[in-house]
Amino acid sequence: MAFDLSFVLPLFSAVVALALAIVFYNFTSSNNKSKKNLPPGELGLPWIGETLEFHKAQKNNRLYEEFVQPRIQKNGKTFKTRLMGSPTVVVNGAEANKFFLSNEFKLVVSSWPTSSVQLMGSDSIMETQGDAHRCVRGIIATSLSCSGLEAMVPMICNTVQSHLDENWRGKDVISLYRLTKTLTFTIMLECMLGIEVQPEMLGMFEKVLEGVFSLPFRFPGTAFSRAKNARIEVEKMLLNIVRKKREEIAFQQVVGGGGMLLFRLVKAMIQGEMSEKEVVDNMVLLVFAAHDTTSFAITMTFRMLAHHPNCYSQLLQEHLDIKDNRRPGETLTHEDIKKMNYTWQVARESMRMFPPIFGSFRKAIVDIEYDGFTIPKGWKVLWTAYGTHYESEYFEDPLRFNPSRFEIPVQPYAYLPFGGGPRQCAGYQLAKLNILILIHFVVTQYEWSLVNPQEPIAVDPLPFPSQGMPIRISPKLS
Repeated sequence: MAFDLSFVLPLFSAVVALALAIVFYNFTSSNNKSKKNLPPGELGLPWIGETLEFHKAQKNNRLYEEFVQPRIQKNGKTFKTRLMGSPTVVVNGAEANKFFLSNEFKLVVSSWPTSSVQLMGSDSIMETQGDAHRCVRGIIATSLSCSGLEAMVPMICNTVQSHLDENWRGKDVISLYRLTKTLTFTIMLECMLGIEVQPEMLGMFEKVLEGVFSLPFRFPGTAFSRAKNARIEVEKMLLNIVRKKREEIAFQQVVGGGGMLLFRLVKAMIQGEMSEKEVVDNMVLLVFAAHDTTSFAITMTFRMLAHHPNCYSQLLQEHLDIKDNRRPGETLTHEDIKKMNYTWQVARESMRMFPPIFGSFRKAIVDIEYDGFTIPKGWKVLWTAYGTHYESEYFEDPLRFNPSRFEIPVQPYAYLPFGGGPRQCAGYQLAKLNILILIHFVVTQYEWSLVNPQEPIAVDPLPFPSQGMPIRISPKLS
């Protein structure tokens, strides 16, 4: 049958004309902003702007050195650019971080790519505002309060020991990064949500993550399409778990152990404070937030310990002292965790030099006056962790690994591995527990060394060791 082009061609022409009109409007709209005192910098071509340079530097894991720093030197700490179609103002420094992060919901709101919102969930804490946002943060804060953390320690210890017995024992070489991802995933699901991990679960969640920063086009074979299909499977699984938990609560059949976070989320749903979709979306987000970035932080901490044997000796002695004060077979307590002061300094310094996140975008909801410039309503704002972590104004000799710098308080909003303000990572206390407990078990039970000490760090879109950080291991002699 012949295909009638008399209908298609006019339609195609109309679509092209509409697209050109939108591009022209955005371009002229941006130019009209020039009447205001905009920050210096280059917007470049419509939509494209400096996106290619941004992504090239990001792929090389040199986003700050190759993209941000040269523009700071040319324009100052506050400059404009255009990224992924949006006029964007990049801000740097503790004062900028404090101004924008503490004014969340007042001057700016979180701004994530469309693909991220669809895959993480439009009703998750990363998108919600007002009462919905406060409700979820309150539930997480209660679950990770002092009493909540104290109850978590023995559960995490048991999970870590089981993980080492299953995945480390009898091995000569293991992939530290990949196994740590498995461990942090298991801790989140079993200890926080009370979900027994099945072999296929991690793969399902990993497929979702692969599309978080992809173009949101659901064509067969695209990263977003694969991620969206995986998200549907994850959602089905979590819906069954949530509905089962609701029945258990309704019939008072809840048993002790892990899962207090899920219990509180479902309880809030029963009380009408959250919808079923909000519970599922937040479960998806929390699994990713507590899993991927923590794995990278742990891996980089071991990397820096391998590169600095004097620091490792001091850290090891701290853990041997803690171990010697326990009876055989006695597990760690929350009080033991509080004694790991130097270990936490090492971890903090590792996250300063290798932030788990580069920064994040916000969107101006009003015209903003900052640093003598106007940031127009609707423009994006990008803050960066490197904008303070690598600056001598905040950290003396910033390229030197020096855990003792954290013996004294750091200027507020200068150290931001977990973000800041109302959207600071709600699970950072869980991340701290995971890091400290795993380090304790590894250094007291195993001798270890890096296979490739200079292994490159890749970014896609989060940083990770390009070869999975293989390490040689051998059990310590008792």
